[in-house]
Amino acid sequence: MAGNHEPAAPAALRVTAAILALPFAATVLVPALIVAAGAGSIGWGLEGGAAALPIGAGTLLLGAGLVLFVTTVRLFTSVGQGTLAPWDPPRRLVVRGPYRHLRHPMITGVALVLAGESLILGSAGVAIWLAAFVAVNALYLPLVEERALVRRFGTDYELYMANVGRWLPRLRPWPGPRT
Repeated sequence: MAGNHEPAAPAALRVTAAILALPFAATVLVPALIVAAGAGSIGWGLEGGAAALPIGAGTLLLGAGLVLFVTTVRLFTSVGQGTLAPWDPPRRLVVRGPYRHLRHPMITGVALVLAGESLILGSAGVAIWLAAFVAVNALYLPLVEERALVRRFGTDYELYMANVGRWLPRLRPWPGPRT
């Protein structure tokens, strides 16, 4: 097919590589290493029905995090024409879906997955890893990523930052710039 469109396979490979390098490592490899080191007890070691509470809550958080993550990755690929990786970032500013409510829903999705894993696996170690992940991103996002986004997208991103919170979501979606 003629045109400027990139073949689907390379785009899929770029997205897969980015996911494996970043969120997969954060949500699967590191928690697996923590649990393998002996830090965890399914349902926090609670008996019977009591164990269902952390497992159920964890499952809900994990599911919500996965939905949020998958939605944002798709938006980065389709609208942004890039990936979540810093070496292959979106070429267009994405202000659709969850990005109309929150500036960093992908990070929120990963944090929800980690919180869910901590509850399901009964792992204080995974909870500590979640806290470290959040702390690093609380520094990295405003000091590095958002500054780079202002350089890349200029006043469009500055307007977006002025209207959409970094961590606290808007109840009503931001309609976007009035043009």
